Amino acid sequence: MDVLIDTNILVRRINRHDPHYRDARSALKAIEDRGDRICIVAQNILEFWNVATRPADRNGLALTPLLADRIALRIEESFHLLPRRTMFIGSGENSLCSIPSRAASKVYDARLVAVSIVHQVRAILTFNVGDFRRYPGSRRFIHGRW
Repeated sequence: MDVLIDTNILVRRINRHDPHYRDARSALKAIEDRGDRICIVAQNILEFWNVATRPADRNGLALTPLLADRIALRIEESFHLLPRRTMFIGSGENSLCSIPSRAASKVYDARLVAVSIVHQVRAILTFNVGDFRRYPGSRRFIHGRW
């Protein structure tokens, strides 16, 4: 089974000072140990880089762009990068268009759900399960704490 990971898992996986560091690493290891494939999309890399280079006083990691680039490259090499098929999912009962407008205001989460629909990924690993429950479809939203 393919499991798409939310960016908050990636950020916590590399930040040893985060209280969920061990949870993120354990969850990823459990998925790998089951033989499932851990997937990312280009959006994950962009979001990671944003958080990684943001100042610590603005909820970032305060890394230099060079270090953030190195870590982003390791992330790309460590996980399966799903190909970009479309920027916007425009039709169909499980499309981004069918997501209520109040839910679509969380565009990054909506985009991960849309990508999971297009690629038939049945689960998303996140620490923010509540943010994803608003979306239609038969996705499993797995909390990062195992």
